Amino acid sequence: MAHGDDDPGLPIKLGPCGNGEFTPPPATPLVREVERRAREAIERNARRAGMSRRRFLQTLSGAAVVLATLDACSNERHAARPDATTSTAGGTFTVPTEATTEPAAATTALAGEEFILDVQGHLLDYVAVAGERRLSDFGLGFPFAQCGESDPRACFTMEHFLEEVFLRSDTSMAVLSALPIEPGPANPLSIDIMEMTRRAMLGLCQDERLLLHGQANPNLGEPAAALDAMSALAADHPVAAWKTYTHAPGPGWRLTDDIGDGFVTRAVALGRPIVCVHKGVSGGNRFASAADVGPAAARHPDARVVVYHSAWESGVTEGPYDPSAPNAGVDRLLASVTGAGLGPGSNVYAELGTTWRSLMGDPTQAAHLLGKLLLHLGDDNVVWGTDSIWYGSPQDQIQAFRAFEITTEFQERFGYPALTPERKAKILGLNAARLYGVTPSAVSCAFTREQLQSAREAAARPFVTYGPTTTSG
Repeated sequence: MAHGDDDPGLPIKLGPCGNGEFTPPPATPLVREVERRAREAIERNARRAGMSRRRFLQTLSGAAVVLATLDACSNERHAARPDATTSTAGGTFTVPTEATTEPAAATTALAGEEFILDVQGHLLDYVAVAGERRLSDFGLGFPFAQCGESDPRACFTMEHFLEEVFLRSDTSMAVLSALPIEPGPANPLSIDIMEMTRRAMLGLCQDERLLLHGQANPNLGEPAAALDAMSALAADHPVAAWKTYTHAPGPGWRLTDDIGDGFVTRAVALGRPIVCVHKGVSGGNRFASAADVGPAAARHPDARVVVYHSAWESGVTEGPYDPSAPNAGVDRLLASVTGAGLGPGSNVYAELGTTWRSLMGDPTQAAHLLGKLLLHLGDDNVVWGTDSIWYGSPQDQIQAFRAFEITTEFQERFGYPALTPERKAKILGLNAARLYGVTPSAVSCAFTREQLQSAREAAARPFVTYGPTTTSG
């Protein structure tokens, strides 16, 4: 939704959103009421602080107002339910009242210095594929297509990605993750474009801030040739992990069939054993089911299987996990993992991109989601991702997560662990740092748009080979 100059929109975005892979439901009555009350409170607090509405919305107090309002409305809605079995909603946002008017208090509540590693980042650099066959409609359904550029495709360039993720959020490091687009020169997130972006960021910050996924399509073409393409990609580029989609592009496949077994085996053999697989968020596509995750992970103990979106499905209400009657989506993932004899701390990881963004406006569902993932997969096996740049800056997701708690009632009733600062730090970055073997550092890197343009030009030199160039190399 576009806003005027005096109203940049609420700093915590709770309305319907999609990442182009599913149709989001309309805004709930809860979210609509939160937005209404939050706007009224922001108007009052801005006048009280002697600020313009726009200026107040840009402060941390503006974000605190939205989260405090969401907390209050959520508890009111919960108390009004005739079937309520707890006194409050399952999740709560801990925001002191003074944070809604006092910047110092808001900083204490919502700011932080954690190491944040966002393992699901995307961009679409149509500038770099100019002249090739244009994927004219890809990305136009993403929320950030309304960023204000005359051509919506320009909202997803390398420049916008680096600005939104590294300048407008507290993200320390990110992973560029491949998309379900057939490989070729018209792919706006090809490995070459990833390389260009990584080099640009390296030039700006003088250290590695971007890791790259290799796109794996073991179902396209001859199986042996598809696996050899993985080997070539790993030889030529600093591939940190693999990203694959079992439902697209091309015919569907599973991690447990011959195609999937060959794919995971090759990933381990290449010394890149991190396999990131999109599950859920597919409109119910049967090949995007997480039922194959547990058996595949058990068969390949040397692999690390990262389940993107935690297998969450839009339209499935998240509640407590019942192993005798697992729900779809996230519960299907848990049933697959536990059914394969894998407990907390196994080689299966859950990633939160789009999932947290979609559920943070419903604290009870969010508490169930995080609680059961931590309980059944373990503290060390939930990793942070935001699907950015699709939703713009991930800063609101970070702030909401910092303030979020699982209530004591839900902890006692369902056995969920508390969301302590230590657990939040693990989820936000330390778990992924250990997974990828990187040293955590929360040192920020600032740059100007002019420096960014210069970095693009410098990074656009002919792509080089990083691996062996001869049979003896």
